[in-house]
Formats: sequence, structure tokens, C-alpha cells
Amino acid sequence: MSAMPESFFERPILNSPYRYPARHWELDESGQPTNQVIETRRRAEFITPIPKPKHQKKGQRSLALDDGSGLSTEEQQYAITAAAINEVRYYVDQWRALPNPNQWNVTPETARLLQHWRHFEFNNLRPFFCQIEAVETAIWLTEVAPGTKDGRKFLDHMKAANGRGDEDLLNVIVEVKGYRGEDAKDKKSSMDTYWIPGVNHRGDYGRWRSLS
Repeated sequence: MSAMPESFFERPILNSPYRYPARHWELDESGQPTNQVIETRRRAEFITPIPKPKHQKKGQRSLALDDGSGLSTEEQQYAITAAAINEVRYYVDQWRALPNPNQWNVTPETARLLQHWRHFEFNNLRPFFCQIEAVETAIWLTEVAPGTKDGRKFLDHMKAANGRGDEDLLNVIVEVKGYRGEDAKDKKSSMDTYWIPGVNHRGDYGRWRSLS
């Protein structure tokens, strides 16, 4: 942890979008910045950066729609997702740090793509770190995890959490953006309101959900 001369509101962005996010501003229990910088990546967790109400009735809480899992609050619902995100990030970080391509346990074609994305000196347009990490995660889940003890354990845990077995896995569309504008909110709303329910109702393409 280190103090910064600037405050959070003077310099809210600490990391380059093209590099690993190695630092983050500390937040207190109410989601407000403390003006202290933590020299690690922020863990995935449910954060509501809004001060708690001064007057709240005993037992009152913010409820989300119950999806049948017995988890009523948004924080409870996201806790399971956050735990999986943090775990897979850890495995991908360990795998990414391996210096020798022969240790990556991927096909030669995948190894060449990874070397290009990670080391090529792009002149103009270049991929964001979050884009490369999304691809790395997909590669780790499909090519690497099945061949390692920790990977198989993680995949088995995900299958069990799915609740319906291997034959009816949940397909997830994940969009990672550094900034969420009104157009992105409209797109997410349309997907959740029309596209996802329509595809799931048809039933020919498995079950789908979107996250952004």
C-alpha cells in the first residue's frame, strides 16, 4: 500500500489499458475511495459506491430478483461469480508467467498466436489487455485446464455449479469494456430483453446468458 500525491478524483485511472492492471485505489466499506493505492490488481467483488442511507429500518436490505438459487441480494448472487473469476484469473496469471512456450500446453498454432498478441510491436491499433486476457482465459479453459490437476478441479467445480450436468452447460456472452456508455447499456438491455429470452425459448442452441 502506498500514498499518492494525487487524490482518487484527480487521477482515477492508474493503469494503462494495454498492460496488466497491477494497481488499484483502495475503497472503504461503503465503496468510497480512501486515497490509498494498493499495489495489486483489484479482486472481483460486488461494490456499490453509494453511501449507506442514514436511516434504514431494521432488517431492510436491497433485494434482487430470486432466480431460484436461494440467493436474494445482488451481493450474494455476485459472490459466487466473483469467486470463480478470481480463481480463474489466478490460474491464468500463473500460466501466462511461464517463459517457455513448451510449458504452455497448447497447440503450435495457439502458441504462435499468443506470442504475437503478447510481444508484437503494434504501430497503431493494438489490443487492450482485457481483450488479450479474455482470449487467454478461453485458451486456458479449453486447451490447458483439462491437462492439469487444478484445471480439471476448476472445470469440475464449474460443471457442478451449473446444476444441470455436462449435457446442458450454460453458454455465457462476456463483454469487457473500460467504459460503459449509454449505447452499451441499451445493447445490454436489448440482449437481456429480446435476444437471450428468444434463443432460450427456442431451445435449439442451449442455454445462454450475457454478462458485461
